[in-house]
Amino acid sequence: MKALILGGTTEATALARLLVGHPAIDATVSLAGRTKQPVLPPLPTRIGGFGGVDGLAEHLAANGIQAVVDATHPFADQISANAAAACVRAGVPLLVLTRKPWTPGVGDRWIGAPDMAAAAEALRSLGDTAFLTIGRQEVAVFEAVPDKTYLIRAVDPPEPAPTLRHTLILDRGPFTLDGELALLEEHRVDVIVSKNSGGTATEAKLEAARRRGIPVVMVERPRGNGVPEVHDAPAALRWLEAISGG
Repeated sequence: MKALILGGTTEATALARLLVGHPAIDATVSLAGRTKQPVLPPLPTRIGGFGGVDGLAEHLAANGIQAVVDATHPFADQISANAAAACVRAGVPLLVLTRKPWTPGVGDRWIGAPDMAAAAEALRSLGDTAFLTIGRQEVAVFEAVPDKTYLIRAVDPPEPAPTLRHTLILDRGPFTLDGELALLEEHRVDVIVSKNSGGTATEAKLEAARRRGIPVVMVERPRGNGVPEVHDAPAALRWLEAISGG
């Protein structure tokens, strides 16, 4: 059975490892190409978009794809919506493989925000230095709140380059608790802005914020598309094997 994994996450890579040499499933991985030096999975990989719903539906048909696993980032809402629509059109079963969202614990000072614009507005009364751990694509939203000092951490530089007063750190998780505590102290961070991405690679910042009593503006995940979800690679593998009969 031919399967397509929409990847770019640690969960996608974990599933790819389970599928290497699988006797019943011939899987390929697709990466959007937004990261300049992506971590490539151990399966045949294509890089680049499909051209929307029409392009993805055509790709599924042309390549005989019989199952799709959407293991993209929890905030990659456009590709997830495209995948849901394309799979319905092509008559191909679809599963979402996504990490569980974080939940606040004792001592957390979370401020929920429905989107990045609301997160920027929430900063106005939350101190002088904001730590943006949101990736590079939505940094421009914070130009609306220019009176802060920003610490921006991303894998690749934001485009366009921010005009904000800022320090840019290019780094990729996982991050350690000691490292995050030192970072908050060095830059005198007053508030953290984060997407509720879940997972362990960047979770240490939340524990560091808890220990320092720093508020976290937490951007909520986009709504799903009614597609079944699992939260780990073995569960996704079982789903694929059930479809393949192997």
